[in-house]
Amino acid sequence: MTVGYISVGSNIDKDINIPSSLRSLRLLFGDIIISSIYETAAVGFVGDTFYNLIVRFVSELSAKQVAKALREIELTHGRNREAAKFSSRTLDLDLILYGEQVIRDGRLSIPRDEIERYAFVLEPLAEIAGNELHPISKKSFAELWQNFDQTDLQQRRVQPPWPSNE
Repeated sequence: MTVGYISVGSNIDKDINIPSSLRSLRLLFGDIIISSIYETAAVGFVGDTFYNLIVRFVSELSAKQVAKALREIELTHGRNREAAKFSSRTLDLDLILYGEQVIRDGRLSIPRDEIERYAFVLEPLAEIAGNELHPISKKSFAELWQNFDQTDLQQRRVQPPWPSNE
């Protein structure tokens, strides 16, 4: 069994797509741990704010199998895989960590560079996995967050409008 982490984001019908995606992830993995929800300004384009969070799960699947299942969940939520990288989206599910694995294989890159690049990934990851170590830098996620430049942070924790049991 391998512990993995998924970055979840949406800025199109986010009040529908985020809880629905969490139900899909529970069906796929069983028990999951969910970070707080962060409302985040769009990065790299002008658009509506995103909801972002991190989900922790445990699975016997390979990293490639998990990534494929995540793409299928995105597609069932109306994700347009042909859209520009920096654009609005119904659902974005990225496998950012999978155990201690370091994978650089075409579309699959683990650990994801976004962990150290974007606050909307690192802050919720540090919240639920603060003592765990980055597989390459060997620094804890809490330490990475503490050293992250938070000068112009454009995100805040929010209480989502859907029930907490979603």
